[in-house]
Amino acid sequence: MAEPGDPVSQSDLSSHPSVAVVLETLAAHHVRTTVRYLPDAVRTARAAAEALGITPAEIANSLVFAGRHHDGSVEPLLVLASGGHRVDQDRIAGLLDLAALDKATPDQVRGWTGFTIGGVAPVGHPLPLRTVVDVTLGAHEHVWAAAGHSHSVFRTTYDELLRITGGKAIEVD
Repeated sequence: MAEPGDPVSQSDLSSHPSVAVVLETLAAHHVRTTVRYLPDAVRTARAAAEALGITPAEIANSLVFAGRHHDGSVEPLLVLASGGHRVDQDRIAGLLDLAALDKATPDQVRGWTGFTIGGVAPVGHPLPLRTVVDVTLGAHEHVWAAAGHSHSVFRTTYDELLRITGGKAIEVD
């Protein structure tokens, strides 16, 4: 999991409840990964990229939206976007036949994912979330995603993200 002696690793957060849920979910999907525990919180793709010595495009940013259906009902939508992209909410709403796509409130994010903003992982949610995965993440051999805490990230791949989330591949910008 954490790489001993890794200069960006700090104390092992694997027993933190949110991180433990992510690690258990990854193990259930037969994912073997590297987890890094960072000395500072990385609440943005840019901060995570800086801490890891990579580009923001190599960060799989977990963004939660409230998808409004044409009948007025709302469902959570997880967008795994390259940290190098802005999400075109209107485009995604149209592709998914939604009336609108609104940013989720912090309370919605916590309720739907079990995580706080800055640590939202692509897996480990209380209930399965409809998920889309930015196709541009596929341009990188590895990408990094939040591991349930603002000080933790894990390494994965685009194909693995699609598999473990059941996500739909789309252009998000």
